[in-house]
Amino acid sequence: MQAINSLHDFFQRSGAEVRLYHLGRRVEPCPLDTLAAFEAGELAWPAPWQGAARLAMVFRLGEMDDPLIWFLALPLDEQGHLDPAPRDAFVQRLLETLGRSVQGLGRAEGERIDNLMKDNPLAFTPSLPFRAVLHARASRDAGRPASEHLEPAEAYLTGQQTIDWRALGLQGLADTVVRLDATTSQAIAAHLDALPGEVLTSLCYCLEHVAIDDDLARALRRRGEAAGASGDIETFCACVRAMGGASTEQAGAWFDALLDDPDACGPDLLAAMAGRGWHHLEDAERLPRFLTRLAEAPGTDFMAVARDLALIPRLRLPLLMTLREAEAESAIGRRLADLSR
Repeated sequence: MQAINSLHDFFQRSGAEVRLYHLGRRVEPCPLDTLAAFEAGELAWPAPWQGAARLAMVFRLGEMDDPLIWFLALPLDEQGHLDPAPRDAFVQRLLETLGRSVQGLGRAEGERIDNLMKDNPLAFTPSLPFRAVLHARASRDAGRPASEHLEPAEAYLTGQQTIDWRALGLQGLADTVVRLDATTSQAIAAHLDALPGEVLTSLCYCLEHVAIDDDLARALRRRGEAAGASGDIETFCACVRAMGGASTEQAGAWFDALLDDPDACGPDLLAAMAGRGWHHLEDAERLPRFLTRLAEAPGTDFMAVARDLALIPRLRLPLLMTLREAEAESAIGRRLADLSR
């Protein structure tokens, strides 16, 4: 009998019905092959967050009625590859719990497996928006209906129904966003200016996980710029985060305009760009300008953000080259010099 040495081995050998989702920078599907290559040391994790590969593992074993969900943060080394020791310890505990028999599992085994997460050092609890978007995605991907909150949320967001916005559930917003079609997106874009700030912010925390069309991106930029002008930093940054899913043409143009304005480039804005719009930083001019603003902004942990971005495979080389080529008297050079003292 083949040994089970990895999480991928466990899912394969147990016959589990499994879906994986990234839970680092965005909630999005993760192919099982990505986990296999990552655990085999063949792949740097494509969506790192704070030094870890954050995953939701939604799976059903044997006769289980409802799927189990694991939230695991697998530590990464400085190259973005798996640090295997914590994973190995977890797999060992998993096999000890199951008595090394991973086939034909029933409900009792499922409960024992789930109990592993209660004192698991790799386990984490995602934020409420992440959980809502995950639930919406997993339901849609499994062919299950959305929650009961979908219809009232969609009717409110598109201006078809006037209700007390406080009655809207975050799950309804997430379901609307995950199942967004062109017609609904255009209706939301047309009604976006009328949404209260609290609703807009919660909506943005869901939109940041999906692709958005140009009409909705332009509406978000209008609201974001208005919020910034009035000093509403939370709404402003939420709109910037939601633009992470826009086309590079739309998001890049706004990012460039913001990076041109030193007064706009506070720690919250820069964190929003790095956390949710990182793929729009993959630009020969925009990345150095972003790093320069990051170095100039007081109150930012320059190296922490730079290290986190350097773990993203497509950003690693251009980021390291930008740091290496920075002149000693530049803002980046001074930050690097401070570290060496």
